[in-house]
Amino acid sequence: MQSGFGNDQLMSEINVTPFVDVMLVLLIIFMVTAPMMVQGVDVDLPQASSASLKTDEEHLVISVKKDGQVFINDQAVGVSTLTQKLEAILRNVEKREVFLRADKEVPYGIVVNVMTRVKQAGVESLGMITLPAEADS
Repeated sequence: MQSGFGNDQLMSEINVTPFVDVMLVLLIIFMVTAPMMVQGVDVDLPQASSASLKTDEEHLVISVKKDGQVFINDQAVGVSTLTQKLEAILRNVEKREVFLRADKEVPYGIVVNVMTRVKQAGVESLGMITLPAEADS
């Protein structure tokens, strides 16, 4: 590369347009795929007509899937070890609040069993997570 002035020096300019194009394409790819990477426990919640709780804190959530699997947040646990795991998790926690998400197809006995084990772990407040009821028009 030579300049038009007749001296034999190399031009040291870098064309950044291809770099910017590649970065924009990568940004779009990450923006599209990021929502798909959210993991969680898929639970079909029942509907209820109660006021929602407003909270800024992140709470411990126990989920019960349709097939009876129990999860603490996103970690699968056995029903028999639920009490011990919760006691270990809540050992140094001052405010012992837990929320329960149960699939609407789960038998009532399984939900009551999980609730009993949660209470045995020393949980002071057990909240239920539901979907808002649809208004009849």
